[in-house]
Amino acid sequence: MKEHNLGEFEEIVLLAVGVLKGEGYGVSIKKEIETRGERSVSVGALQSSLIRLEKKGYIKTAEGEKTQERAGRPKKYYQITAYGQSALEYKKSVRTRFWEAMPNIQLKIQ
Repeated sequence: MKEHNLGEFEEIVLLAVGVLKGEGYGVSIKKEIETRGERSVSVGALQSSLIRLEKKGYIKTAEGEKTQERAGRPKKYYQITAYGQSALEYKKSVRTRFWEAMPNIQLKIQ
């Protein structure tokens, strides 16, 4: 199913948006990825990925309240769409099929 073109980092961003249940915005998504994913995330990479995910229809945005600390600009909240949920389910099923096909082997650590 080629229609769900989702890279690894995009998948992680999409999962973080889903975990935050519509309450995710740039900083909270970044923290979620860094905490659960145990990896550092640059703001630029995150913003680029969010823009791509929105263009693909996997997420949608909603503006929050305007705040003084943001110079009167509203926060942008992200929410996963049904199409985004479908893309995640597809990716999970592909990964599961591969894991289930893996032979039960012992790896030697050197």
